Amino acid sequence: MKINQTNLTGINPYKKQINKLASTEKTVKTDKVEISSAAKQLQETSAVTVARQEKVEALKQQVQNGTYKVDADKVAKSILNYYFEA
Repeated sequence: MKINQTNLTGINPYKKQINKLASTEKTVKTDKVEISSAAKQLQETSAVTVARQEKVEALKQQVQNGTYKVDADKVAKSILNYYFEA
């Protein structure tokens, strides 16, 4: 019987996989969040929308109570500015 050191590559075929696993465990990625400018604008407009909604509700209450008064001079000036200075 002849014993040689042939075909030793098959002794530990998983050694390469263990080395790869050890190197991948070292790299830890961190999560990162980026908010786009469009999303920031949406957040700002939602804050404006809430303030506008409060104003609309206050005007509705005034109309229902009969306490809403229209300033005719201000309305007339706005109409003139809209049509002649635009």
